[in-house]
Amino acid sequence: MSVQQASAHYPPVSDDILYDTGAIDPVYKEIYPRLSGFTLGSTNSWTSGHPFDYYKRMREEAPVMWSPGLNKTSGFWSVSRYDDVKFVEQNPQIFSSQRGSMNMAVMPSRGKAERLMHAAFNSLINLDGDVHRELRAQQMPFFLPQYVETLKERVGKKIDSLLDDMEKKGPVVDFAKMFSTQLPLFTLCEMLGVDEEDRPNIAKWMHYLELAPQFLTHPFKMFMAEPMFVFRFEKMLADMFDYGERVMADRIANPRQDLLTTIANASLDGKSMSQSYLDGSWLLIIFAGNDTTRNSLSGTIRLLTQFQDQRQLVLHDRSLIDRMSNESLRMTSPVMHMRRTAIEDTEIAGQRIAKDEKVIMWYGSANRDPGVFPNPDTFDLNRDNVEKHMAFGLGVHRCLGNRIAHMQLSMAYERILDRFPNIVWTGKQKIEPIILVHAISSLTANLYGHGGKRPTKVAMS
Repeated sequence: MSVQQASAHYPPVSDDILYDTGAIDPVYKEIYPRLSGFTLGSTNSWTSGHPFDYYKRMREEAPVMWSPGLNKTSGFWSVSRYDDVKFVEQNPQIFSSQRGSMNMAVMPSRGKAERLMHAAFNSLINLDGDVHRELRAQQMPFFLPQYVETLKERVGKKIDSLLDDMEKKGPVVDFAKMFSTQLPLFTLCEMLGVDEEDRPNIAKWMHYLELAPQFLTHPFKMFMAEPMFVFRFEKMLADMFDYGERVMADRIANPRQDLLTTIANASLDGKSMSQSYLDGSWLLIIFAGNDTTRNSLSGTIRLLTQFQDQRQLVLHDRSLIDRMSNESLRMTSPVMHMRRTAIEDTEIAGQRIAKDEKVIMWYGSANRDPGVFPNPDTFDLNRDNVEKHMAFGLGVHRCLGNRIAHMQLSMAYERILDRFPNIVWTGKQKIEPIILVHAISSLTANLYGHGGKRPTKVAMS
């Protein structure tokens, strides 16, 4: 691209990204202890899901706790209490999403992975101020109630189709693979306007992108575990970015009534967006929109198995489904953390934080803060503050797609419980070693209850 062409685009924020310095200790004295027993910054720590007992210790003993970085990355502050997380979320003028991105660690990278990093840096979730507000406003029509209504019929048909397929292959199925993964990807492709023939590739790319943090953070370990991954990963990135460039160029030349067209034609200050913005925008919608819905769906099957009394409540009163959706989001906390970077010296819960230090908000801990949610480890559909959870974040960065997620979840739960009221988790699951999201990649369920078999259909004369 020529200098003249580059200047015609709005400058990418990734030009000013803050890379890790490798700081082992914080600038200011720590007033809370560093707790042992769990390594928050290691992907290998997260294969059993949220460390709820450790969160409890953090809230009680070290609500703003420093953890040293791993592998030459900088250390970070962890914030675990609900009110402190809320304070960080609601003060974006102090705690930046853009200065260091949402990633727990940011190290220089090269090759195809560098393009992926720059796409992430320039996505909506990593922007501040007017840039974030204006780009969010341009996409907003696709997330308003009027648009959500237009999706319901298509989503309903997809749910029925997925349930039909599970019934044929049951009674024991991998619910995560056969349902939770499929539904949000379908919905997001419908919103974006992804052509049918391209959708299998989208699913494949999302799988590899979930593994990207492990590859970027521990490339040697990934190579030893799966020697061919690096080659497949680079091929996947090349294919994905080629697709993005091709589809964006098409939507500029041949606009449609879809979200990809809105992204492709976005502008700021009269300038079109660079390819990094375009890459980041469509990838963020698929990735972020997929994770929360997918993992909440699987998490709810677990919860209905563990709390049979609440299952009976919702079976007898379907008006509780919206409350169940919110309570499940609180209990599951699909997005486990988000990062901010202090852009000035500040203070949280008495702990001084220096400019450019990382602040990590642990949503799974905030969502089980007993000061806000009494008996926080109990799945309770009758909580009086069931909608107060932080599963979608708060403030200016509250998830743009929260209405889309709620629509899918409520429709899915209603139809699942109509068809399979006794559906139960068998106890088998696989959780990927990913720090950002509670990634349930496999969850085995029996559609008809423990040891259940497909009902015998009696022919009627």
